[in-house]
Amino acid sequence: MSHRERLEADHRRLDELFGAFLAAAAGGAVSESEAAIARFDEALRAHTDSEEETLYPEPRGGRLAPASGETDAKRLARELRLEHVQIRELSGMMRRLLSEKGDLPGARALAANLARRWDAHTAREEREVFPGLTGD
Repeated sequence: MSHRERLEADHRRLDELFGAFLAAAAGGAVSESEAAIARFDEALRAHTDSEEETLYPEPRGGRLAPASGETDAKRLARELRLEHVQIRELSGMMRRLLSEKGDLPGARALAANLARRWDAHTAREEREVFPGLTGD
């Protein structure tokens, strides 16, 4: 399996994990929702850490703000890293709402935003980054 195929398969696995959260949340099951978002959040963090180590070099100074003279490739990597931060933050907020407060309505309110960002992000990666990956 190529690097691209592994990353795409990981995206689908994360889609399934998030779907499990949505199903549990739709059923009103707080403890199942908490466990499902925890599984998604942990897998998401491992996935984005891996992508950042292998695909998106850290920008100079660790800043995610635009830099003068930035190449298109560096801009894309910086933007995708920033999307990772935003997606992880939403996932983490949902996890904390459930684990600390049992706030299923609050977590569900954030779920649509997370779903939109995750879908847009994975589509962008698979369209703009993955086609350039060579096999392993």
